[in-house]
Amino acid sequence: MKEGEIFGLLGPNGAGKSTTLEIIETLRSKTSGEIVVDGFDLDKQPGEIKKIIGVQLQTSGYYPGLNLIQLIELFSGLYNREADPMELLDMVNLKDKAKSQVKELSGGQKQRFSVATTLINEPRVIFLDEPTTGLDPQARRNLWELVKQIRSRGTTVIITTHYMDEAEYLCDRVAIIDTGKIVALDTPDGLIDKLVAGGFERPKEMKLANLEDVFIHLTGHSLRED
Repeated sequence: MKEGEIFGLLGPNGAGKSTTLEIIETLRSKTSGEIVVDGFDLDKQPGEIKKIIGVQLQTSGYYPGLNLIQLIELFSGLYNREADPMELLDMVNLKDKAKSQVKELSGGQKQRFSVATTLINEPRVIFLDEPTTGLDPQARRNLWELVKQIRSRGTTVIITTHYMDEAEYLCDRVAIIDTGKIVALDTPDGLIDKLVAGGFERPKEMKLANLEDVFIHLTGHSLRED
């Protein structure tokens, strides 16, 4: 991965995407190979890697009795960092939910809060594992813009996804993984151009818009969450 890019890991279920992330995040032991993050060798300096990465937590991992402000303050203490909870919540459009508990949030709000927690220690690299799974089209596209906003701050984003439109819109480069091996690595446009150059033709002519575009156009881009 290059500094300051959104890099996508794509692959079918069981291909090794989440396992790869967990190894880089120092959460799982690797069996072979070499991993270097921002110049730090995973085998020799795992503690240094932990300091510069942000890992998306599953919503089930939050203390149920704490509100969003308290959770951010708790994680800030664990990181030994000074973080402004309201500034982080404002960035992910959750300022009005500051006193709410995670269980009271909608699916999209939970995912945005989860992304906010990755930013508490001002990481150089954040990892997002299928962050838009289960979200409606409005919430999904809103999260896309949040990820781009994070990248614009200079943070490198590593993302796994099953949604090819998501990867095509967000990612500067993607690696397609199958059975634990990288079978292709390029920009989305580069991979598409190679396929077309090889004689590939769609069996059906593609329209200029899809059904999701219709949905967004008719219902609006603004978030409408309970």
